[in-house]
Amino acid sequence: MNIKIICVGKSKERYWTEASAEYLKRLGAYCTCYLEEVKESISDDPEEEGEWILKKIKKSDHVISLEIRGEEMNSEEMADMIEAAGLKGISDICFIIGGSFGLSKKVSERADLHLSFSKMTFPHQMMRVILLEQIYRSFKIIRKERYHK
Repeated sequence: MNIKIICVGKSKERYWTEASAEYLKRLGAYCTCYLEEVKESISDDPEEEGEWILKKIKKSDHVISLEIRGEEMNSEEMADMIEAAGLKGISDICFIIGGSFGLSKKVSERADLHLSFSKMTFPHQMMRVILLEQIYRSFKIIRKERYHK
Protein backbone atom coordinates (compact mmCIF):
# COMPACT_ATOMS: atom_id res chain seq x y z
CA MET A 1 0.00 0.00 0.00
CA ASN A 2 1.14 3.53 -0.77
CA ILE A 3 0.29 6.31 1.65
CA LYS A 4 0.90 9.91 0.71
CA ILE A 5 0.41 12.76 3.17
CA ILE A 6 0.00 16.14 1.52
CA CYS A 7 0.70 19.01 3.91
CA VAL A 8 0.68 22.77 3.57
CA GLY A 9 3.94 24.40 4.58
CA LYS A 10 7.29 23.09 5.71
CA SER A 11 8.15 21.79 9.15
CA LYS A 12 10.56 24.30 10.57
CA GLU A 13 11.41 22.89 13.96
CA ARG A 14 13.88 20.02 14.06
CA TYR A 15 11.93 18.05 16.68
CA TRP A 16 8.89 17.84 14.34
CA THR A 17 10.97 16.76 11.34
CA GLU A 18 12.83 14.17 13.44
CA ALA A 19 9.58 12.76 14.84
CA SER A 20 8.06 12.57 11.35
CA ALA A 21 11.21 10.91 10.01
CA GLU A 22 11.10 8.31 12.80
CA TYR A 23 7.52 7.27 11.99
CA LEU A 24 8.20 7.28 8.26
CA LYS A 25 11.13 4.93 8.93
CA ARG A 26 8.96 2.63 11.06
CA LEU A 27 6.20 2.62 8.45
CA GLY A 28 8.68 1.37 5.84
CA ALA A 29 8.11 -2.16 7.16
CA TYR A 30 4.40 -1.96 6.31
CA CYS A 31 3.88 0.38 3.37
CA THR A 32 5.40 3.10 1.25
CA CYS A 33 4.64 6.31 3.10
CA TYR A 34 5.86 9.79 2.32
CA LEU A 35 5.10 13.45 2.90
CA GLU A 36 4.54 15.94 0.10
CA GLU A 37 4.60 19.58 1.06
CA VAL A 38 2.95 22.41 -0.81
CA LYS A 39 3.88 25.99 -0.09
CA GLU A 40 1.76 28.17 2.13
CA SER A 41 -0.28 30.87 0.47
CA ILE A 42 0.51 34.46 1.41
CA SER A 43 -3.22 35.27 1.34
CA ASP A 44 -5.71 34.07 3.94
CA ASP A 45 -7.74 32.26 1.27
CA PRO A 46 -7.23 28.47 1.36
CA GLU A 47 -8.35 28.08 -2.27
CA GLU A 48 -4.88 28.89 -3.64
CA GLU A 49 -3.34 26.16 -1.46
CA GLY A 50 -6.20 23.91 -2.54
CA GLU A 51 -5.19 24.23 -6.18
CA TRP A 52 -1.64 23.21 -5.28
CA ILE A 53 -2.93 20.26 -3.25
CA LEU A 54 -5.24 19.07 -6.03
CA LYS A 55 -2.28 18.97 -8.45
CA LYS A 56 -0.60 16.40 -6.15
CA ILE A 57 -3.64 14.07 -6.04
CA LYS A 58 -3.93 11.28 -8.60
CA LYS A 59 -7.31 10.32 -9.99
CA SER A 60 -6.92 6.84 -8.46
CA ASP A 61 -6.03 8.13 -4.97
CA HIS A 62 -8.40 7.38 -2.11
CA VAL A 63 -8.41 10.83 -0.50
CA ILE A 64 -8.89 11.38 3.22
CA SER A 65 -9.01 15.00 4.34
CA LEU A 66 -8.40 15.96 7.94
CA GLU A 67 -11.22 18.26 8.96
CA ILE A 68 -12.65 19.38 12.29
CA ARG A 69 -16.16 18.43 11.15
CA GLY A 70 -15.07 15.05 9.83
CA GLU A 71 -15.82 11.57 11.11
CA GLU A 72 -14.15 10.69 14.38
CA MET A 73 -12.60 7.24 14.77
CA ASN A 74 -10.71 5.41 17.44
CA SER A 75 -7.46 3.65 16.59
CA GLU A 76 -9.11 0.29 15.91
CA GLU A 77 -11.62 1.89 13.56
CA MET A 78 -8.86 3.65 11.66
CA ALA A 79 -7.01 0.34 11.34
CA ASP A 80 -10.21 -1.26 10.05
CA MET A 81 -10.63 1.55 7.51
CA ILE A 82 -7.08 1.14 6.19
CA GLU A 83 -7.40 -2.65 6.07
CA ALA A 84 -10.78 -2.43 4.30
CA ALA A 85 -9.30 -0.08 1.71
CA GLY A 86 -6.61 -2.64 0.94
CA LEU A 87 -9.16 -5.44 0.70
CA LYS A 88 -11.18 -3.33 -1.77
CA GLY A 89 -8.10 -3.06 -3.98
CA ILE A 90 -7.27 0.51 -3.02
CA SER A 91 -3.49 0.75 -3.18
CA ASP A 92 -3.04 4.53 -2.90
CA ILE A 93 -4.33 6.45 0.11
CA CYS A 94 -3.77 10.19 0.24
CA PHE A 95 -4.23 12.07 3.52
CA ILE A 96 -4.59 15.86 3.34
CA ILE A 97 -3.58 18.28 6.09
CA GLY A 98 -4.68 21.81 5.22
CA GLY A 99 -2.97 25.05 6.07
CA SER A 100 -3.52 27.56 8.84
CA PHE A 101 -6.40 29.17 6.94
CA GLY A 102 -8.28 25.90 6.63
CA LEU A 103 -8.94 23.49 3.82
CA SER A 104 -10.07 24.47 0.36
CA LYS A 105 -13.70 23.68 -0.45
CA LYS A 106 -12.56 21.96 -3.67
CA VAL A 107 -10.16 19.70 -1.74
CA SER A 108 -12.89 18.84 0.76
CA GLU A 109 -15.26 17.99 -2.09
CA ARG A 110 -12.59 15.74 -3.69
CA ALA A 111 -12.13 13.78 -0.46
CA ASP A 112 -13.62 10.30 -0.20
CA LEU A 113 -13.62 10.59 3.60
CA HIS A 114 -13.44 13.52 6.00
CA LEU A 115 -11.55 12.47 9.14
CA SER A 116 -11.43 14.38 12.42
CA PHE A 117 -8.89 13.74 15.13
CA SER A 118 -10.61 16.20 17.43
CA LYS A 119 -12.77 19.31 17.50
CA MET A 120 -9.60 21.10 18.61
CA THR A 121 -7.13 22.74 16.27
CA PHE A 122 -3.52 21.51 16.30
CA PRO A 123 -0.36 23.01 14.81
CA HIS A 124 0.14 21.56 11.35
CA GLN A 125 3.58 20.18 12.16
CA MET A 126 2.18 18.40 15.20
CA MET A 127 -0.72 17.00 13.17
CA ARG A 128 1.75 15.37 10.78
CA VAL A 129 3.33 13.49 13.66
CA ILE A 130 -0.03 12.53 15.18
CA LEU A 131 -1.28 11.26 11.80
CA LEU A 132 1.92 9.32 11.13
CA GLU A 133 1.76 7.74 14.58
CA GLN A 134 -1.87 6.69 14.04
CA ILE A 135 -1.08 5.20 10.63
CA TYR A 136 1.80 3.27 12.23
CA ARG A 137 -0.49 2.17 15.09
CA SER A 138 -3.08 1.06 12.50
CA PHE A 139 -0.60 -1.25 10.79
CA LYS A 140 0.47 -2.70 14.12
CA ILE A 141 -3.21 -3.40 14.93
CA ILE A 142 -3.83 -4.90 11.47
CA ARG A 143 -0.83 -7.22 11.87
CA LYS A 144 -1.75 -8.01 15.49
CA GLU A 145 1.70 -6.89 16.58
CA ARG A 146 2.49 -5.60 20.02
CA TYR A 147 2.37 -1.81 20.33
CA HIS A 148 -1.25 -0.84 20.63
CA LYS A 149 -2.76 -0.88 24.13
